Amino acid sequence: MSRQYRLTALAARQRDDIAAFIAEHQSVDVALRFYDALEAALEQLAEFPGLGHAREDLTDRPLKFWGVWSYLVVYDPQSQPLTVHAVAHGARDVMALLEDNA
Repeated sequence: MSRQYRLTALAARQRDDIAAFIAEHQSVDVALRFYDALEAALEQLAEFPGLGHAREDLTDRPLKFWGVWSYLVVYDPQSQPLTVHAVAHGARDVMALLEDNA
C-alpha cells in the first residue's frame, strides 16, 4: 500500500505556475508531461521518502530535495502524508524561498 502525499498551497501554486510557463513558452503537451513526471516522482517519494537528499547548506529544517526535470521538489520525509513544501526551478534561490516560507 503506497503512502500518499499532499502539496502545501505554495507548492501547488508553484506547480501550476511552472506548468503555465511551460505551456506558454513550449507547448501544452510539454506542460502535461511535466505534470505527469512530477506526479510520478511524488508517488515514488511518498512510497520511498528516503530517496531524496538532505541539503544542510540550504536549510536546517529536516527537509529533503528531489529533482524532477530542472526543478527541485522540497519535502518532509517524516510527514504522513508526505508533505511537499515547494517546487522550484533549480536556478532559483531555494534558501531564500525556504526562509520566506518557514
